[in-house]
Amino acid sequence: MSTKILVLGANGQLGKSIKEYISIHKIDGDFIFTTRTEIDITDFAKLENTIKSIQPSYIINCTAYTAVDKAESELEQANLINNIAVGKLAQISKVYGCTLIHISTDFVFDGTKNTPLIEDEKCIPLGAYGKTKFDGEQAIIQNLESYFIIRTSWLYSSIGANFFTNISKYARDRVSLNIVYDQVGTPTYTMDLVETIFNIILSKSNSFGIYHYSNEGVCSWYDFAKELVSMQKIECDILPILSAQYPTPAKRPAYSVMDKNKIKSTFGIQIPHWRESLGNVIANL
Repeated sequence: MSTKILVLGANGQLGKSIKEYISIHKIDGDFIFTTRTEIDITDFAKLENTIKSIQPSYIINCTAYTAVDKAESELEQANLINNIAVGKLAQISKVYGCTLIHISTDFVFDGTKNTPLIEDEKCIPLGAYGKTKFDGEQAIIQNLESYFIIRTSWLYSSIGANFFTNISKYARDRVSLNIVYDQVGTPTYTMDLVETIFNIILSKSNSFGIYHYSNEGVCSWYDFAKELVSMQKIECDILPILSAQYPTPAKRPAYSVMDKNKIKSTFGIQIPHWRESLGNVIANL
């Protein structure tokens, strides 16, 4: 792959997964990985100078303010990173002819439907995090033609702090864990998402727009926790509770299963079931 690709947010779990994927699959390409300390996406002058110097064909934006609950009290910071900076990134991408691949979220939906959500479904975010991510999507659409916005859900890996690593740790330390069972969606293994991102790049497609990607299947957080503990043979009782029994500052969508037919048909990809991917993560620990 001779295409020059700039990855913003290389120290996050998705950025690290991109590095790992490249290493495992020995992808020969011109990759530039930058961390937040190297390029703060909110430092617009430095961001533009970097992109101007590198002249990448693709920019993969892995940066985001992802502290869902803290966003309720840190709205200004969340909006700066997830919306304002993303809009500026889109403007800079247009000036230098870059295609932007931006990661968004299922939290743009309110979770009141009970059928898989398609890309042009009306977005009604429940909290500050979802609202800033949706506004960031709109900022891209208004400022750039060559973009792929990928909404994903319940992203996890064996890297860093996420549901998989947290539950695996807590389950080893405790006799039981209470996990909500009335929030339904689909886990997404980072390496599966990364493979899809590279499929999009390799296709050289100009079918720009919003796409949904998660693993196949449906489960609750309780089901996910139960399965990951069972697969690792950890002795811990996973107990189902209602969301009302575990109140959080930000309300979560009750149903956020996304329809993936658009991304599958456009790029000719097959998506593994979440249990299959979970098994792969555990086998490779």
